[in-house]
Amino acid sequence: MESNDDPLKKKQVVDARARNISHNVRCTECGSQSIEDSQADIAILLRKLIRDEIQSGKSDKEIYKKLEDDFGETVLYAPKFDMQTAALWLSPLLVAGAAAGVWAYNKHRKRTNVHIMALNLVRGVPLTPKEKETMLEILTPPPPERASLSLWRRWRGQ
Repeated sequence: MESNDDPLKKKQVVDARARNISHNVRCTECGSQSIEDSQADIAILLRKLIRDEIQSGKSDKEIYKKLEDDFGETVLYAPKFDMQTAALWLSPLLVAGAAAGVWAYNKHRKRTNVHIMALNLVRGVPLTPKEKETMLEILTPPPPERASLSLWRRWRGQ
């Protein structure tokens, strides 16, 4: 009974590995589907090739490498991380970091006033929150007057 189970388990393992690899390989004819989901002739041939490679004892990495060598890097859904793709992989982090830096700088700039810092140094004692608020009211210039009123204000008659 064990001899009957062993080939069956081996076939199930091969099928599971083949499906896993097939889900990560893009159909070269369809483009947007994996070869597991596609019914194109090339997808059927690639699925058979993957099963044959698994049965010949190759590892998943070796199969991915063979597919990449034969069809190019775009055949894989997850391209490898190297110097050519580093900008693509890291660009979201760079953009988020730059945005956070600009936000922090603007927030710091709004809270920091050179005159208040100078008063702190001259007095030797930091200003109280009430003094700081009063100084900011005195030292902050009024917003510039707009030459033309907005359409909303014109319509309201202001």
